[in-house]
Amino acid sequence: MTIDEQLQELKRGAVDIVSEEELVKKLQSGRPLRIKAGFDPTAPDIHLGHTVLLQKMRQFQELGHQVIFLIGDFTGMIGDPSGKNTTRPPLSREDVQKNAKTYQDQVFKVLDPAKTEIRFNSEWMDAMTVADFIKVASNLTVARMLERDDFKKRFNGQQAISIHEFLYPFVQGYDSVALKADVELGGTDQIFNLLMGRDLQRSYGQEPQVVMTMPLLEGLDGVQKMSKSYHNYIGVNEAPTDMFGKAMSVSDDLMWRYYELLSSRSLPEIAEMRAAVDKGELHPMQVKLDLAQEFVTRYHGAEQGQLARDGFAQVFQKGSLPDDMPEFELNLDKPWICAVVKEAGLTASTSDARRMIQQGAVKLDEAKVSDENLVLAPGVYIIQVGKRRFARITIS
Repeated sequence: MTIDEQLQELKRGAVDIVSEEELVKKLQSGRPLRIKAGFDPTAPDIHLGHTVLLQKMRQFQELGHQVIFLIGDFTGMIGDPSGKNTTRPPLSREDVQKNAKTYQDQVFKVLDPAKTEIRFNSEWMDAMTVADFIKVASNLTVARMLERDDFKKRFNGQQAISIHEFLYPFVQGYDSVALKADVELGGTDQIFNLLMGRDLQRSYGQEPQVVMTMPLLEGLDGVQKMSKSYHNYIGVNEAPTDMFGKAMSVSDDLMWRYYELLSSRSLPEIAEMRAAVDKGELHPMQVKLDLAQEFVTRYHGAEQGQLARDGFAQVFQKGSLPDDMPEFELNLDKPWICAVVKEAGLTASTSDARRMIQQGAVKLDEAKVSDENLVLAPGVYIIQVGKRRFARITIS
């Protein structure tokens, strides 16, 4: 590929590049670049929101570059303050190490192991003396830290900012010094921390890294970012039928966002599909089925991808569902699964719905519901409770 072709592929989905001119210069050098992305193991599972960065890392790998998957086992004990209006409780080393092990098991579902270097920032941070850390901190000022939007809001609102939260950007920035990173990837909420790496690299006589930010992927609700905290995620380790069913629940508009950021299809191919849908030549359901199958195939293999698709289709085949199945259109401020089940008359109360979910007796589009706090995105669903109670629900 030419440099222009490489740049076009790498810019796909990116929000900011600081700077594009520097990235072109690094690509023109002809040497494999060191591409860094850090992940704090604050929870044991990786979801599709995380894979936005992993997909971009994979693109760099396919262009011949070396990817560094940095597990923030040290920063995870501090707690990233990005986007937080209160202090995040630090994790214990035991929790971080346990979660980090699951990360290692999951990332190679996307990344090429031969071109991936897994590192832990405790490697250099545990060895750093207090004097060493003071030297790092001496490169920046409190005024610079208060330029950060979330710190500024908390300071002006007289909300507490713990000293250890101030230290977080230093540590993330120093990671880039320790790894001699050429490019660092992160979400848009990480821009301050990523630019800190450029500042510290200059202080240590290194060529500053290029910063690339990727958007925060909206979860299944189409509103909040994908997160286990919001119960709107698709985990890469979820069962094939659950993964397929969740993917089918996204709105038609959000589907294109997922295609752009998560699919291996080319942008021209996606544009062609979208044009066909707009003209009425292609049904959105078909396009969404292809996307859901792609996800399951990527994380569970082609056979499971086809089985999940066949199983989903069977639910909607004529004769596979009761002829007298009731239909409901619900307009709820918060379409909580237990409230939806109750409003559809499938249980007498939300407590009954919760109990049925805990017993594994509730299915959503053929996938068993395991999360009693699930909030549904707008769309059409088949809900089953037990063996004989069905309803077709439209969430508007």
